[in-house]
Amino acid sequence: MSRTALINIDTQQSFEQRPFWKTTDLPAFQAAMLTLISGCQQHNIPVVDIFHVDDQGPFSLESGFVKPMSFLRHQPDVIFHKHVHNAFTDTGLDFWLRSRDINHLIICGLRTEQCCETTTRVASDLGYQVTFVTEATLTFPMTHKGVTLDVETLRHRTETVLEGRFATVKTVTETLESL
Repeated sequence: MSRTALINIDTQQSFEQRPFWKTTDLPAFQAAMLTLISGCQQHNIPVVDIFHVDDQGPFSLESGFVKPMSFLRHQPDVIFHKHVHNAFTDTGLDFWLRSRDINHLIICGLRTEQCCETTTRVASDLGYQVTFVTEATLTFPMTHKGVTLDVETLRHRTETVLEGRFATVKTVTETLESL
């Protein structure tokens, strides 16, 4: 039998201080996150909050922004601080999950193609079954070599490289129905 945990990655006020921060997709993200967290809690699935911490700037503990975004009201089962893109390296997350016999992770949070995707890849490599809930992730347009990828393109790219290789991509509804 699968034991599941919800991994909420970097849904922290630090991002609101970044120059690329936009609220365009925020209402849909908030609704998806709140539904996913509530549904997981109703199924007694532990909620793990992960916060990115840097030595300086809005991601430093001293900034006061390394805390949940204001729309989040849940009480996580545990909080881990990370210093790299994935939620496993030097955090204690893997030990915490394995000591509870958890083998299935539901991934949500910020940024879709960076910390959420990287955590998904590492989790898969570590042997976890992973559900990636794209609609409960948030990201922003990115530009490289004069080409800007919009949010939908980034999400589609992430789903394409994860599906069937590192994760199963599901909606919030599909995820909750499968619990």
